[in-house]
Amino acid sequence: MEQNQEQLSSDGAPPLLPPMPVLSAATRTRQSLPPKGSCWYCEKPLDSVRRFCGKECADSFDEEAEYTR
Repeated sequence: MEQNQEQLSSDGAPPLLPPMPVLSAATRTRQSLPPKGSCWYCEKPLDSVRRFCGKECADSFDEEAEYTR
């Protein structure tokens, strides 16, 4: 099997994958919350997948969690 020239770096090795982003503690905490059908901050009804209705509620949740540590 032959590789295209664009897929190889100058030394002939295949290109490296970009590094995985490091998640902040707040993001990990938010992702560990189980979806409950409503926003974890304002209780607005949601689908069975989402945890927050928007970025403002997610940020407010993080801010409040920081104060209650």
